[in-house]
Amino acid sequence: MKILITGGAGYIGSRLIEFLFAKDKKFKITVLDNLQYTGSSIIQFCSNKNFSFIRGDVSDPKIIKNLLLSHDVIIPLAAIVGAPACDLNPSSAKSTNLDAIKLLVENISSSQKLIYPTTNSGYGIGDLDGYCTEETPLNPISLYGTTKSDAEKIILDSGKGVCFRLATVFGTSPRMRWDLLVNDFCLKAYQDNCLVLFEENFRRNFIHVKDVCNAFFFSLQNYTEMIGETFNLGLSSANLTKRQLAEKIKEHLNNLVIISSEIGIDPDKRDYLVSNEKLENKGWKPEVSIDDGIEELISAARLVPKKIGSNV
Repeated sequence: MKILITGGAGYIGSRLIEFLFAKDKKFKITVLDNLQYTGSSIIQFCSNKNFSFIRGDVSDPKIIKNLLLSHDVIIPLAAIVGAPACDLNPSSAKSTNLDAIKLLVENISSSQKLIYPTTNSGYGIGDLDGYCTEETPLNPISLYGTTKSDAEKIILDSGKGVCFRLATVFGTSPRMRWDLLVNDFCLKAYQDNCLVLFEENFRRNFIHVKDVCNAFFFSLQNYTEMIGETFNLGLSSANLTKRQLAEKIKEHLNNLVIISSEIGIDPDKRDYLVSNEKLENKGWKPEVSIDDGIEELISAARLVPKKIGSNV
């Protein structure tokens, strides 16, 4: 099986390559990436004859059309991720998050498999006690959420792929991201022994990066039963407010001080509970708990030089 991963040098991609090779050494994996964050995260795979790398842009029609001719599976991970990053460069966000997906859908054949990770941030602000399901109308409140939701619609309307609405991802990766909420909280809790929370009742769902990889592989194995649908991908046991997440971290760092602050604004206004039953009913189950992830991240935090100043 020949697999093309765009943005494969990134946070999820670098973990996914390792995961797939562990599942089947015969997989042939090609990464297309512009190396915005260098290629150190995937240099370990260069000795593998079944790994190849192409430096380029996902919105380049020549590159994409040529690569699609020789791959069985396409996993488009390349994206401008998060509300702040998209707001900084709206044109790039639209080109990478939306136009590049249009290009893929227009050129992919019915015999190829497309696995697309979008985001559950498209739910925006949910009901106080209700859970967002795949039937819940999307209401993105950021450019990031809008571009990803629009790209998902293009794929679903075409009937050519499987879509996953990812919860907020956590865990370690060769291309580490300490800005993600759980990762950020764990690092600051370890380094500062203190978390200052604002808008602490905002709710999120979470998922470990390994379980994201697991779900992608699961969809490869069950593609005919899943094609044309979207699935929430998160930990059902981890629908948590920021305060609850902080208290959970405190269970692992007993001396952690948690301070509530009325001063401060969360740039990402998402606030919702998410149901993951649809995917679980297909037979998929997560393997990494939020507690396992916190332990992993605290261990990793010991390797990070301390920076001056921090707030949450």
